[in-house]
Amino acid sequence: MRADEFNDSAALEGKGSGLAKRKNDMGEQGADPRPRIKTSHEKHKAPRRRVRKVTAGTPADRPSGRLRAHEAPLDRGEWSVASEAARERATAIAVAALDKKAMAVEILDVAGRVDYADFLVIMTGRSDRHAQALAAGIEEALKKKGVRPVAVEGLPHATWVLLDFGDVVVHVFQAESRQLYDIEGLWLDAARLPVPPSVGPE
Repeated sequence: MRADEFNDSAALEGKGSGLAKRKNDMGEQGADPRPRIKTSHEKHKAPRRRVRKVTAGTPADRPSGRLRAHEAPLDRGEWSVASEAARERATAIAVAALDKKAMAVEILDVAGRVDYADFLVIMTGRSDRHAQALAAGIEEALKKKGVRPVAVEGLPHATWVLLDFGDVVVHVFQAESRQLYDIEGLWLDAARLPVPPSVGPE
């Protein structure tokens, strides 16, 4: 071997030994500080999501079962988020209607389902004059409590009278119109508030 070839070979070996030394030093100090990047061939495990179990009939945000002031169980074991003021108003409307001999009175809880009301109160009048009397009796009863309707529609024909009390909307139908529009059918999944008995004279 010539001298110049020996020197070149020694230089290469020196470089190689230096590189190996740096690798050994890094191995002794720990792993490569740069984060390891997974390739597309490696499987990625999605993090497990924690699911909170909610007991049936209990508000989801309070597993302990404690209620806020405006929440109450309905006749089907469901829970309502309607305001207590709206509940009392709907009940007062139903009582006033029953005192005027309204038929088939129903109180539908639509709180959280629509943004225009908490309750729908539906009833049937025997004729146009009876429907008018129901609307007038409800309006008078609520007026005594300091509540006036935002709007009244459907008079004087009174086949379908609508009274809007803000958080409670009242529908006074004649029988044919009630069957035609079938609001109860549109809200089959809505809870029903128990209708109180009439407090008027028999």
